[in-house]
Amino acid sequence: MLTMDRRDVIYSAAALSTTAVSAFPSFVAAASNPPTRMRVGVIGCGNVSASYLPHLRAFPHVELVSACDIIPARAEALSKAFNIPHVYPQIESMLAGAECDLLVNLTDMQEHERLNRAALASGKHVWSEKPLANSFEAAQSLLALAEKNERWIRSVPVVVASPAFAFIAEALASRKLGRVVAAHAQYGHNGPNWAAFVHQQGGGSLLDLAVYNITTLTGLLGPARSVTAMTSVVTPTRKIERVGEIQVVADDNAMLLMNHGDGVISHVQSGFHYFHPHDDKSGEETRETLSIIGSEGTMGLVGYDWDPRAVDLATLEAPSTRRHVIEPSGFCWQMGASLAAESLFTGRSLLITPEHAVHVLEVIGAARQSQEGGRLIELQSRFEYSIGA
Repeated sequence: MLTMDRRDVIYSAAALSTTAVSAFPSFVAAASNPPTRMRVGVIGCGNVSASYLPHLRAFPHVELVSACDIIPARAEALSKAFNIPHVYPQIESMLAGAECDLLVNLTDMQEHERLNRAALASGKHVWSEKPLANSFEAAQSLLALAEKNERWIRSVPVVVASPAFAFIAEALASRKLGRVVAAHAQYGHNGPNWAAFVHQQGGGSLLDLAVYNITTLTGLLGPARSVTAMTSVVTPTRKIERVGEIQVVADDNAMLLMNHGDGVISHVQSGFHYFHPHDDKSGEETRETLSIIGSEGTMGLVGYDWDPRAVDLATLEAPSTRRHVIEPSGFCWQMGASLAAESLFTGRSLLITPEHAVHVLEVIGAARQSQEGGRLIELQSRFEYSIGA
């Protein structure tokens, strides 16, 4: 059943969709003495927090109440920089400490599942960096726990919230490309050298990079029905800052094909050995990194789907490629936690859904199974999808 039309939705930090209320009771409706703002606790005070915290602090629906990190000095520094009153060294003391309504999880990806589960079990809502969990099955169990406790959980990527996504969705829904048949996306750079966890078990380019493209393409073309893929480790060791040389276990080179049904096939590639003159700095990518091909037109996303710059469009009626510059309208990759707080506080719905995140995790897990077994993997999960309805 197709119930939500992305053609009517353009998200930004200033303007969210006014479509129906969330599936769970909203925070405001559930509280006997509703606060004036959402009380937010942040766990994981490393590199990513420096991008999240300025956005959260500036957001009118957020009150930053606690910071937590297993390296206390990092939590103390964040507390001082952003005037956060409570600091904790571990999640147990954080959850037992100052009241917070929303936990923002910015820790190493291998820790997300455990910490998200603890937060939901203690009655907190959760916004998580990607991935939501360490496996498809674990992500399903997190959703079941959230539903049982009437809590709310969402995660990165936020690509479906961008004005560029809305522009492409509108073009597809209005059949500007005719019958869509194929798509391609790629995201790669020379790999992070600031953290070991990205290269260890539970990391890899699929979870760190391809996750964005998979989210975008399944959001535009519909859930994948099956996946076939090849992955590899190009460089078996890598030097990490403040750590030294480590063994690379997780994929640093990946290509996968998704069958979306009705003859539509898409291709995603990602890796940590892709030369790029600007690495993956925001605003520096001027090439198309995602393209969609139809019987009567083509579209290309200029920039990254998490940092879009423009959309190139050529159609049978207007064959000369025209560049449509997309104003960001406040969109940025680190805005997800702020959108989560606003959605919870106002009861407004988001197109960023946990079901979509779970599906993407199944795609990534299937890609790895395909590499291991040399075969096509059928998928089970679906999520509400409206483009072309």
